[in-house]
Amino acid sequence: MSDLFAPKQPAAPLAERLRPKHIDEVIGQSHLLGEGKPLRLAFQSGKLHSMILWGPPGVGKTTLARLMASAFDAEFVPLSAVLSGVKDIREAIAHAEHTLQQSGRHTILFVDEVHRFNKSQQDAFLPYVEQGLVTFIGATTENPSFEMNSALLSRAQVYVLKSLSEAELGELLERARADMSCVGRVSTRQDISVANESVGLKPDLQADALEFSTDAKERIIVYADGDARRLLNVLEQLQTAAEATELKNIDAKFLDNTLAQKLRRFDKGGEAFYDQISALHKSVRGSNPDAALYWLVRMLDGGADPKYLSRRIVRMAWEDIGLADPRAMQMCNDAAATYERLGSPEGELALAQAVIYLAVAAKSNAGYVAYNAARAFVSQDSSREVPLHLRNAPTKLMKDLDYGKDYRYAHDEVEGYAAGENYFPEGMSEVSFYQPVNRGLEAKIAEKLAHLRELDKKANK
Repeated sequence: MSDLFAPKQPAAPLAERLRPKHIDEVIGQSHLLGEGKPLRLAFQSGKLHSMILWGPPGVGKTTLARLMASAFDAEFVPLSAVLSGVKDIREAIAHAEHTLQQSGRHTILFVDEVHRFNKSQQDAFLPYVEQGLVTFIGATTENPSFEMNSALLSRAQVYVLKSLSEAELGELLERARADMSCVGRVSTRQDISVANESVGLKPDLQADALEFSTDAKERIIVYADGDARRLLNVLEQLQTAAEATELKNIDAKFLDNTLAQKLRRFDKGGEAFYDQISALHKSVRGSNPDAALYWLVRMLDGGADPKYLSRRIVRMAWEDIGLADPRAMQMCNDAAATYERLGSPEGELALAQAVIYLAVAAKSNAGYVAYNAARAFVSQDSSREVPLHLRNAPTKLMKDLDYGKDYRYAHDEVEGYAAGENYFPEGMSEVSFYQPVNRGLEAKIAEKLAHLRELDKKANK
């Protein structure tokens, strides 16, 4: 049998074939790899140092670690915190010691998803990092400030990697198309053509590169959502589907039929989660209904629990609108109850309208500030006695002890207000925690309180 029909080894995955061999081939991270930037200087310095590469998926964390090992001719030992334990760490350290003794080569110990290691596992690296036996490079999608031990964090430089821009993803897409043309479709079709010729068939299959419409390219880039690995995986998926149907041109319709619906980048409980809920809250506080609606929909689209969002929306009403518009609290509670009754997706409309209302409502954090001020005061103050005239007197004994004596019933006073009455503990200076703002209903509240203070001054004279 001719070698033409012998089984062929499958090509390496596209992401692996396109993995950069030098930092000049890296797409993105110009803030770290540009001339005079921190990581490029690290490559040029000739000195290895431990580091944490923090960024979203598919931005090149593993690639940079491998390039570092290549540039410094160091042994590269990868570990996954998802699959590894202390035993694996010990084996990696033993390998590093053996490598140093046998060849004098230094070892880079690369730990992917390092935030998944617990404290004891992270502590296991410390003595070997301090001794200089290994250079530690950790990759994480989570904020190292929260997920990494301070001892390990203090011994490693943190580099923040960014999602790839649309232009950078476009550049990667074109680089991938060129590779796919050479390795994928060209190789397959040429092999078939040669095979056909060998048995007298017409070589009608041409070695053409896969073409993409402008709309399809734009959708692929949006689909990738800043993630280079996702983009390359999508291209491979499309190539396979196109070859199966002998299609040469990818358009938006083929794209929609081939790709499953995807979720935007969103990690429940992770960095993206807290960043987006913060953006939603601040958009509401900043009275921008469009931005607030955008972040709400982003979170719903990403898989956030609508019940969690409904609780946060109620919190926003109390914290940022307060008494400037008491209707906001009621609307948010009604929206939460509506979601409980209707569920998704119908109930999400109620949450959306509550967010819009909060964004356009008059704002006041006066109640929030007053509550925090009162808490701070009480936490540092002594346990003062309740004045006798404010105490309850349900029994004869209590009345005999003057509980409630001389209490002035406000409803019986002029304007329903006991002017000059003291409601604080004896000997305590009067404090003013609540300072209403001059917006919404609180503007009226401020006027009323000012009037009552004037009545107090007259009564005290």
